[in-house]
Amino acid sequence: MARYRDSVCRLCRREGEKLFLKGSRCLGDKCAIDKRNYAPGQHGQSRSKLSEYGTQLREKQKGKRIYGLMERQFRNYFRIADKKKGITGETLLQLLERRLDNVVYRLGFAPTRKLSRQLVGHNHVVVNNRKVNIPSYIVKKGDIIEVREKSRNLKVIKDSLKETEKKGIPAWLQLDSPFMKCVVMNLPTREEINVPLQEHLIVELYSK
Repeated sequence: MARYRDSVCRLCRREGEKLFLKGSRCLGDKCAIDKRNYAPGQHGQSRSKLSEYGTQLREKQKGKRIYGLMERQFRNYFRIADKKKGITGETLLQLLERRLDNVVYRLGFAPTRKLSRQLVGHNHVVVNNRKVNIPSYIVKKGDIIEVREKSRNLKVIKDSLKETEKKGIPAWLQLDSPFMKCVVMNLPTREEINVPLQEHLIVELYSK
């Protein structure tokens, strides 16, 4: 599957805001957007005013980049959300938040979604006592997610959990840090989904 392999700092600069694609580095003085808050490329500093379509497109691109998805994956999530009852934009964000790689990131087992995807793919994560190595697995209420016992001494997980203790985790997840174990208490509400997205713009774009 195709993956973006260039500098992720370029993505933040293109969207004009921090997407926290490099974890704690985004909070330090080495963050690229703090030094060069304009789009990459030779015309990056000569931005013109966006059209309505351009604004919607940028919001969709931002969503893809935050969750690390390609266009086909992202569009498929929209189609699923569009068929469900309720507000399509909120349902879309719910689905994205419930991806296993995102949940692993939210729990603090990994400093970035990219690294959490690797942890899942390399069989370091267990769901309901079964190994799950599919990052797009959608968790459900009552699911128990934990790091495999053999993987609990990984330095990257321990270091990431220390940082998470300062930030906290979403209310819909209940974490037992010493055992690296979590229970999905509820499905996330829009208020509990902390992402800088205006989801209605994404819905408007795909609904054309």
